[in-house]
Amino acid sequence: MTEVGSGAPQVFEWDLQPGQVIERKLLHAKYGGRTQGGIGPSARTPNVMIFTDPIAGEKHGYYDGWMPDGLFHYSGEGQYGDQRMLSGNASILNHKAEGRALRVFQGARGKVTYLGEFEADGWYEADAPETGDGPLRKVIVFKLRPVDAPAQEPGTRLGRLLASQVGTVTQVDIEQHETEKSFVDPNREPYEAERREGKLVLQFSDFLRARGYQVSRHRILPPGESRPLLTDLYVPGLGLLIEAKGSVTRENVRMAIGQLADYSRFLNVEHRAILVPSEPRKDLVELVTSLGEAFIWPQGKSFHCTEPELLP
Repeated sequence: MTEVGSGAPQVFEWDLQPGQVIERKLLHAKYGGRTQGGIGPSARTPNVMIFTDPIAGEKHGYYDGWMPDGLFHYSGEGQYGDQRMLSGNASILNHKAEGRALRVFQGARGKVTYLGEFEADGWYEADAPETGDGPLRKVIVFKLRPVDAPAQEPGTRLGRLLASQVGTVTQVDIEQHETEKSFVDPNREPYEAERREGKLVLQFSDFLRARGYQVSRHRILPPGESRPLLTDLYVPGLGLLIEAKGSVTRENVRMAIGQLADYSRFLNVEHRAILVPSEPRKDLVELVTSLGEAFIWPQGKSFHCTEPELLP
């Protein structure tokens, strides 16, 4: 490697081996690059240094790490708004064209561990929250192929989940407390409406089980996606797919309609219904009925359905 500067060029050979630990400030003193942040293209040597902290990143929906495809998935930089293919992100995308090597390190400050040299092998977009529990935005996720180190087994929660998937649709227990949002913003606290929604699902599940029906839910991984979809409730004996909402607002009803349509692309179901905590307004009932779907809500110790034949 050649240092860029005045006078005769100085040759710098990369002498770190995968698994070796080094102080980050010493790394930059020798090879250049930014001393802070996740992506550090060097102006002195043909390297782009990448730093990943899976434990800290996962709290904000950044699932950096090895995935079942044998590649290392790395979230780009940019804490606010949709990420763009600029600056450090562009330096990863264009590293081969610019004659730079990608050097990946685990850790972001103090002592960091060199994971090896990688090559960019494509990228995709995923959802994640802004820093400080802000709104959801699009983040860039790079797929990095190892050059001088073997691929490893997935270590993140998402990576292990995807590795265990058999096919596109997997049946999971009702009591398994997962939501789609937990794979986008794991650090967030559930809102009160979501707590009511979860309680409502368990209440209706108990109602069905008491009548001899089995209940389940599904985890769906659409082709090309990196975040799973999770249905709220499925009743095989009734052929009934249910999306629950913690309040009966038009916004929630519209969202439930869209979610049921999305899930139904992967599940062959006879009936679809929206489970809500109280009786919906007439216009919302007409909206849902016009789509061939039904509303279900608690009524005393039982439940009422706008299509009575759907309930036992």
